[in-house]
Amino acid sequence: MPRIIYGSQQKSKGKPDWNTLNFDYSYPQDLALKPGSKLHDEIVSKILERANESYTIMSTRHSSWNAIDRVLTAYAIPDEDEEKIQDEDERKPVTIIFPYSYAILETLISYLMTAFIQDPIFRYEGWSPEDTIGAILMEKIVEHNVWHNKVALDLHTFFRDSLSYGFGAAAPWWYVEEGQKIRKVPRLNPFLKFMGIDKVTGYDKVLEDVTIYEGNALSTIDPYLCLPDPNTPIHKVQDSEYFGWIDSTNIYDLLSEERSNEDLFNIRYLKEINNKTSSLVAAEGSSREERTLEPSRIKETSNTTKTDLIHMFVKLIPAEWELGPSEYPEKWQFSIGADEVLVKAKPLGLNHNRFPIAIAAPDFDGYSTTPVSRLEILYGMQHIVDFLFNSHITNVRKAINDMFIVDPYIVNVDDLKNPKPGKIIRTRRPVWGKGVKDAVQQFAVNDITRNNISDVTFIVEYMHRISSVDDAVMGSLRSGGPERLTSAEFEGTRAGMVSRMERIAKIIGIQAMQDIGYFFASHTQQLMKEETYINITGEWYERLLEEYGNSGRIKNDRLRVSPDDILVDFDLRVRDGSVPGGNFSRVWMDLFKEIATHPELQQSFDIVRIFNHIARNSGAKNVSEFRRVNVGTMPNEQVLNEAQKGNLVPIQGGLGNANIGAAQGF
Repeated sequence: MPRIIYGSQQKSKGKPDWNTLNFDYSYPQDLALKPGSKLHDEIVSKILERANESYTIMSTRHSSWNAIDRVLTAYAIPDEDEEKIQDEDERKPVTIIFPYSYAILETLISYLMTAFIQDPIFRYEGWSPEDTIGAILMEKIVEHNVWHNKVALDLHTFFRDSLSYGFGAAAPWWYVEEGQKIRKVPRLNPFLKFMGIDKVTGYDKVLEDVTIYEGNALSTIDPYLCLPDPNTPIHKVQDSEYFGWIDSTNIYDLLSEERSNEDLFNIRYLKEINNKTSSLVAAEGSSREERTLEPSRIKETSNTTKTDLIHMFVKLIPAEWELGPSEYPEKWQFSIGADEVLVKAKPLGLNHNRFPIAIAAPDFDGYSTTPVSRLEILYGMQHIVDFLFNSHITNVRKAINDMFIVDPYIVNVDDLKNPKPGKIIRTRRPVWGKGVKDAVQQFAVNDITRNNISDVTFIVEYMHRISSVDDAVMGSLRSGGPERLTSAEFEGTRAGMVSRMERIAKIIGIQAMQDIGYFFASHTQQLMKEETYINITGEWYERLLEEYGNSGRIKNDRLRVSPDDILVDFDLRVRDGSVPGGNFSRVWMDLFKEIATHPELQQSFDIVRIFNHIARNSGAKNVSEFRRVNVGTMPNEQVLNEAQKGNLVPIQGGLGNANIGAAQGF
């Protein structure tokens, strides 16, 4: 197990004498947080104790995760004996990882991506009628954040971790990008301006410091570097006393961030440490590098400034930590660089008062900190498949290599060992002219592994049943047997599979997607400072046009939104785990035909809504975009009169300045 050495005993870090350094930082709440001070070192010690406590428990699972990493490796991996053979014969035998667990993982991830990565990923609705418009604007803003910051890529890693290692962890955060922009400023005639007349004579380019972008982002946490509270089930992260993880960055990015982020400090002290890697990272147990036989983490060299940070959220009583007078628990956020320097210490300060962490554990048991993953359950069967496949290949190679019994008195053995085709094998001089019969005899080849491939097929079938994945889901139809695959058989098998895969998606939706969507909305309400523009086309076009058509805030289908517009109470609608087209049923088609042909049924059922329901369940997206808009005509004078009354508003978008109006309420 790794062991962290605290305080002055840790000589390998190259820690400088803090008393000789003074960078004159102003610390939050006037706390004495300079490295080497009593309060600073006590906080660092407490955080590292929790980190080591968690890592000691989590590292017991690394060997199992390593096994999963190996079976997800679709490379040939030679063992020690095979490497010796390689030096003697380029036709060396190799051990093949039969990548069936990888195929199953890809299928499950594909289903989850299809189920959740839809426009929009997160849907909101207002609590009261007054909150409806604000919830729509929130949905549009979050949707733009998601695609701008490529949240879908982080969700892919998130889903993959949850299926491979038993849980996936992600941290929603508010991303702010500071930079410079060139703005066009009007140039006024100074003489006319002195006379009180603003006359624009041209424009100047001015470089200004601005916020280039702000919005929600998502960062995944490597399970090998995750430091959860080991006394709490992994899916109940909000009940934990702490939650942490290790992150790798570089000193230059930290110095740049410190300049614009008032929450960071002591980075210049951190720069003085020679080895900035964490002791826990040095003992990382990941086997991902075995895919390329190269190390996955590069330690600090003369050309790099790799720096490891331990981030941790902690429930604490400020008076006990000497961080304030309060005697009641608060949530604080800490960051420690190189196991030595405290670079962040602040109350969490988020309105939702939760740890901003989302956990997905689709195969959780309700009690464990590190539940067994779906691929771990299949590992034993995957191991048998590898053995059967490789033993058969070994036997085939043995037969191909032609094993012979040779009389060296008759045959020149060096000629016989020559592997090239078209060779000539010479006999020895004493037997010239006496024939070559019985000089060489081949061993009989008995293929005792002839049934291995059929056994592999049998095991793979049970891997399908256990993993809820079958041939149809993986893109191939059932094979074997002379009979044809019937429609009823296909739909019945597919329905059973979909129900099991929907279960996985629903669990992840309730555990993680609901939390991520809530964090995104809450962070937007609290931390958004700049006005932004959203695209109003799509499902809510008519509703937003009706609300803001006369306000002057809509231009070319873009609506200007201020932070005050989204201060509403909202609910998050979690997706049900189904995929577009996954809920298609011929029963609805038959019902639709019956309703469409019977006037009595048309009076009782809304046939348009039924059609939209069938279209969505069949996989159609944005059905509302194809609805026909009824445009009426009226005399020009009447149009002007109605526009003055506010009953008509101009249609924005592709119609330009055409004299076409839309009547409000129609």
